Amino acid sequence: MPQPDLAVLLADVDAEIRMLESGLGDSVEPPPGPVVDAAQALTRRMIAGYLSAATDKMAPASDDLLALWKVLVKGDPAWNTIRDNCRELVYYRNCLDAGRADALPRKPARMAVRTLRHLHLFIKSRCEREGRL
Repeated sequence: MPQPDLAVLLADVDAEIRMLESGLGDSVEPPPGPVVDAAQALTRRMIAGYLSAATDKMAPASDDLLALWKVLVKGDPAWNTIRDNCRELVYYRNCLDAGRADALPRKPARMAVRTLRHLHLFIKSRCEREGRL
């Protein structure tokens, strides 16, 4: 049976990603901090939404994206596919927090949005395959 809440969640996240994408002009690179934070928050929303709609697993109380991913992957190793994408977003934030923007890719905001888009497409296609949308 389709999960309308999951469908709404993914549509809302898609709209927010489109807004982030629209801020990535050819010559404009927005500050990476707010974009990375938004990408992490939206990824957490998608994973927590999936956990709530499709499993009986409880999301951790912390905002730690990797802790949330660990709950998702436990018992379902297919979710290992998105591990590196989640780690990339965490790495960007850690670099910014450490004052090491020089360790980031050339256009970190653009890369964060593209990583977020990849995560969205993966989670959405998984939900479609499972008949949740």
